[in-house]
Amino acid sequence: MKVGIHNLTHNPTQAWSELSKSQRVLKIHATPPKRGVAPNKVRIVCMSDTHSLTSHIKFDVPDGDIFIHAGDFTRCGSLEEIVEFNEWLGNLPHKHKIVIAGNHELSLDENFIKSNDKVLPSTVPTLGLSRNAIAEAIRTPNAKQYLTNCTYLQDEEVIIHGIKIYGTPWQPEFCKWAFNLPRGEPCLSKWDLIPDDTDILVSHTPPIGHGDLCCTGVRAGCVELLATVQQRVKPKYHVFGHIHEGYGITSDGKIIFVNASTCDIKYVPSNPPVVFDVIMPVGTSKAL
Repeated sequence: MKVGIHNLTHNPTQAWSELSKSQRVLKIHATPPKRGVAPNKVRIVCMSDTHSLTSHIKFDVPDGDIFIHAGDFTRCGSLEEIVEFNEWLGNLPHKHKIVIAGNHELSLDENFIKSNDKVLPSTVPTLGLSRNAIAEAIRTPNAKQYLTNCTYLQDEEVIIHGIKIYGTPWQPEFCKWAFNLPRGEPCLSKWDLIPDDTDILVSHTPPIGHGDLCCTGVRAGCVELLATVQQRVKPKYHVFGHIHEGYGITSDGKIIFVNASTCDIKYVPSNPPVVFDVIMPVGTSKAL
C-alpha cells in the first residue's frame, strides 16, 4: 500500500488534532521482567538517548537476548564518545546488540559532514556544546568502524532468531543536526525503504501521536511514519526515542509503541530500560 503525504504534514500538532479523532492511544504500564524467558520467546531490552551519560546510570540494565539502542548515544558524535559507548556496550551481557544513530551522532551522518564542509555554520544551534567540540566531532573519519560491539543499522535489516529488525536514524528537521530531513516526501522516502514484513521497527523519531509530545505542547513526531507503520509495515513493535519527555509505552490496539528514552527532559539518565518478550517464528530456535 502506497502511503501519501498528509495535507498537514508540516504542522504535526495540527495534524494530530485531526488524526486523533480516529486514533486509539492506549497507555501501557510496564512491569518488571519475569525471571527467565520461555523457550519460544526472545527477550528484548530497549534504551535510547543516553547522551554519553551511561557512567551516571544508577540502575542495572536487565539481561536479555537482544539489546536495542534507538540513537543519541552521544552528545555530538565525537570519537571519544563513540569509543566510550562501544566499551559500555561490550560490558553488557546481551548476545545481540542493535544500535542506530540519532540527531546527536553528527560524525555518523555523511550528508551532514559534507554539507557543512567540516565547518559548522553559525545558523546551526550548538545545544549547549562548544562549536569547537562539534567541529571536531564531524572530523571523525568513518566513525562507524568504532562500533565493534554491536550491529549498527542505518536503513538496514537484521534477522535474529527469525525476528526481523529494521533500523533507521532519520527524523523530521530538528535543530538542524544529524539525520534531519524536511517533513513530507523526504522523510517518506526513507520510510518507504522499511520492509513490509518487519517485526520490530527501530527509528530515532517517534511517529505522530505516540511518545512525541514535547513539554511545550508541540508534537514532534512524523505523520507519514505513523501512516507507514499502521497502514503498510504493521510491525509488532515500534521502538524509538528522541523526545525525552515522551518516555513510555503506548498502543493503538495492534502495534506496541515504545519511547525508550533513558534521559529525562533534564538530561538525567533516570528512565529504566523497556523490556518485552517476542515469540519466535515456528521452527526457530535460539540454538541456531
